[in-house]
Amino acid sequence: MTTTIQLSDEMRNKIASFGNKGESYDQILRKIYDLAVKEHLRMFLMSSEGFVPIEEAIKEAEKRWPKSK
Repeated sequence: MTTTIQLSDEMRNKIASFGNKGESYDQILRKIYDLAVKEHLRMFLMSSEGFVPIEEAIKEAEKRWPKSK
């Protein structure tokens, strides 16, 4: 299935600037999408939100699961 979307000439030109000669808009948009997904994943993996320093995590683990003698 294909669909038609309306774009301004400016946006069409911006999208086209990501492509190579002979690439369709579908191919260009797939490439842009793949890059966006990779960037989103990179930002998620590099986020410090919910970060616990390793030293703190080790102390917490030792409290929860002390070594048996």
